Amino acid sequence: MSMTRHTHPIRRPIALFSLLLTVMAVVLGTAPSSSAESGWWIPGARPAPDSQINVTGEPFKGTDSQGQVRGFVDAHNHLMSNEAFGGRLICGRTFSEQGVADALKDCPEHYPDGSLAIFDFITKGGDGKHDPNGWPTFKDWPAHDSLTHQQNYYAWVERAWRGGQRVLVNDLVTNGVICSVYFFKDRGCDEMTSIRLQAQKTYELQAYIDKMYGGPGKGWFRIVTDTAQAREVIEQGKLAVVLGVETSEPFGCKQILDIAQCDKGDIDRGLDELHKLGVRSMFLCHKFDNALCGVRFDSGTLGTAINVGQFLSTGTFWKTEKCAGPQHDNPIGVAPAAQAEKELPPGVKVPSYAADAQCNTRGLTELGEYAVRGMMKRKMMLEIDHMSVKAAGRAFDIFESESYPGVISSHSWMDMNWTERVYRLGGFIAQYMHGAEGFGAEAKRTDALRDKYNVGYGYGTDMNGVGGWPGPRGADTPNPVRYPFRSVDGGSVIDRQTTGQRTWDLNTDGAAHYGLVPDWLEDIRIVGGQDVVDDLFRGAESYLDTWAASENHKAGVNLAAGSSASASSSEWNLFTSYAPDKAVDGNTNTRWASDWSDDQWLRIDLGATNLIKRVSLDWERAYGKAYRIEVSTDGTDWQSVWSTTAGDGGLDTARLAGTSARYVRIHGLERGTKWGYSLHEVRIQSS
Repeated sequence: MSMTRHTHPIRRPIALFSLLLTVMAVVLGTAPSSSAESGWWIPGARPAPDSQINVTGEPFKGTDSQGQVRGFVDAHNHLMSNEAFGGRLICGRTFSEQGVADALKDCPEHYPDGSLAIFDFITKGGDGKHDPNGWPTFKDWPAHDSLTHQQNYYAWVERAWRGGQRVLVNDLVTNGVICSVYFFKDRGCDEMTSIRLQAQKTYELQAYIDKMYGGPGKGWFRIVTDTAQAREVIEQGKLAVVLGVETSEPFGCKQILDIAQCDKGDIDRGLDELHKLGVRSMFLCHKFDNALCGVRFDSGTLGTAINVGQFLSTGTFWKTEKCAGPQHDNPIGVAPAAQAEKELPPGVKVPSYAADAQCNTRGLTELGEYAVRGMMKRKMMLEIDHMSVKAAGRAFDIFESESYPGVISSHSWMDMNWTERVYRLGGFIAQYMHGAEGFGAEAKRTDALRDKYNVGYGYGTDMNGVGGWPGPRGADTPNPVRYPFRSVDGGSVIDRQTTGQRTWDLNTDGAAHYGLVPDWLEDIRIVGGQDVVDDLFRGAESYLDTWAASENHKAGVNLAAGSSASASSSEWNLFTSYAPDKAVDGNTNTRWASDWSDDQWLRIDLGATNLIKRVSLDWERAYGKAYRIEVSTDGTDWQSVWSTTAGDGGLDTARLAGTSARYVRIHGLERGTKWGYSLHEVRIQSS
């Protein structure tokens, strides 16, 4: 979910909704159809009246000549966010048993002219007034810059599927603080309650579509919980839907005045519940710092408003520090947000921030690390977007120490400097739904890395995520989308999309709703080039590769656990032992610590000769800046197999070509601090 502010005028209201509905139901009669075609992809009982699809031709099935699935992946969408934030922030529904007129109608307070559409005013500007009527006229919404109205009506999702999309990640999303401060709501603000409801509604949508096609399992919208199911669905030509979570306080893990409001038991129960619901990917923090991790900031006026929300939620504002590496969080800025700042207690003001301090001081907490490892145990994928670079860096360290591939960047909210690190692990990257020119340019920046790692690409539409979507390039653009056009696979013909009395044209309307995703992809082909679209068409296979590798991951045996250890020295303390064996006892709360001088070593006897391919060092604050890893078969003759002069602490993982040894020695040459060398844990693995 993103949030972007726009300023555009709102048009005038029109005639009464009920009268128009009655008239249009008579005029339209039965549901409009794209054509007279028939086939497995055409429902036997679509509601009447309903939206048109305006695509003809059988959706492609099967795999390519290499046995790989084909198709696009939307790695970040919010089908059910109208159920979030108290139920009245996003107006309209993805489906309704009462039909399209009931689904695509505005929030009650937006009638008769949008005067009370507070969130619409905040996000779009102007006076907030608009025509609230959806079906059948759709005068003012959905639109690319209308952030408060439903964009994911099921028939529009169907059109995207017909246009070649084969994976959709439905992120269950909410924010308790936004819910609590918003004027209008019809339910409580507990985040996990909302997540459960949105999951339930997604399963209900599947049943709703199945009913059109003759019963359970027969529709094109298939919720999947493992890659075997996903591949089967895609090979049948249908849409594989994956559940994700993007919320600010998962499992109730908020923090107040830096004190966690959850514990490890809450995390285990929460992860178990989400996994049972079918969730397979999730964010651990979003918008506000919580008990698990610090966030990647928002900028400008929006950043100020969210920082206010951070204070209201946690009792603390964001805190910044100078970045330790090339990665950085978004600049916060000092732009005022008057409406939001009115919510602050008297005398409390948003702090100012130094321009050269652009990183969140808060990283991945101890509870956050527990959650990351809990996700790994359950073979879930971690969404790295929205994590501060400090938190993301530690998460990468953990994954690299275990060779765990399940990392996803789904909508351009990750520092670009992490790109190769994601691909090296086996992770997947999708780009936010930018305009065709910008999308193509960003895709080409990382094209060489995708070639190097032989991976496809994805997009994250973030529809219903309050982010803003590509505007029109104009009717007079020299290279417009020309209707009708063929789908990327060549098997379908796609014309302008019509719902009720409104027909959308990407050239003049922009990406107003989800049904225009195929039109947007055609625009990318025209503007960005066929190569970009080809990479996107390989996206479904690459996404499933990351997921499958996560499912199949096996934790390596730690050869060092419980081994005999010795050291050049050990720091003495009357109350605590810092003996060498503390680095191999499996307890990250203990540690070995050396004397305070440079030339020190820790030696581990594995008890027998073993193949060694990976050594992970979990440093305490006293870390090694320059050190090497040495191996020996007899404990006398040592061979250096890995070294660095640029150690920065944290969790370091050395990957070795593979050597046989009984003894491993970490030999410190230069300290990173005024103290000695201190290791919480050493892991040595053969894989």
